[in-house]
Amino acid sequence: MKIGIVIPAHNEAMTIAKCLASVRTAIEQLPSTIKAYPLVVLDNCTDNTQSIVKAAGIDYLCCDYQCVGRVRDIGIRHAITNGATWIACTDADSVVTVDWLAQQIEHISHQPTDMICGVVQVDSWARLTPQTRKDYIAHYQDRMGHHHIHGANLSFSSEAYLAVGGFASIPCHEDVDLVSRFEAQSYAITWSNRVRVMTSSRLQARATEGFAAFLTHLEQNNLH
Repeated sequence: MKIGIVIPAHNEAMTIAKCLASVRTAIEQLPSTIKAYPLVVLDNCTDNTQSIVKAAGIDYLCCDYQCVGRVRDIGIRHAITNGATWIACTDADSVVTVDWLAQQIEHISHQPTDMICGVVQVDSWARLTPQTRKDYIAHYQDRMGHHHIHGANLSFSSEAYLAVGGFASIPCHEDVDLVSRFEAQSYAITWSNRVRVMTSSRLQARATEGFAAFLTHLEQNNLH
């Protein structure tokens, strides 16, 4: 089995080193029979992100799409062309847990699984109001069988990905769109809270309606 770990990045010099270090640690937990390779897709980066990725010895592609759906897709198709049979997606502002990949293998080994939708934890509540934290916890279902969808913690079989047409070239909700097409074609989806990622609590959104935008919406409601 060969896992392609695809990480889109747009000006993530402040966060990507921690992301890559966590991915490396997760890879080290895998048995020797499973190979895993990270690939960063640099999208219109004007900061030091590329230099950090190069210094880490991680493979990367460069593009200028400014469209996260298209960026994810080009990286995934590159990984599949290079032999990846399973794709694990995260984001450059996120840190995966030590057992992030091992838990995916556990699911694949014990039940029919074409896709895994994992959960996210917010890295810090310090910059947000206490009420925003309460509202988030009340909304978020941190359990098996949840129905949250995060591009920062989404994995799937390469064969199924190609069969449904891959990520659409849309600027946001590309993850929700992909999951809906997996569901429409009756692929087996595991909704797991054992596959976990820590993600940024920043309010400066890269995607107009992504996770940061969701936190911003909660925060603004509590400041009025």
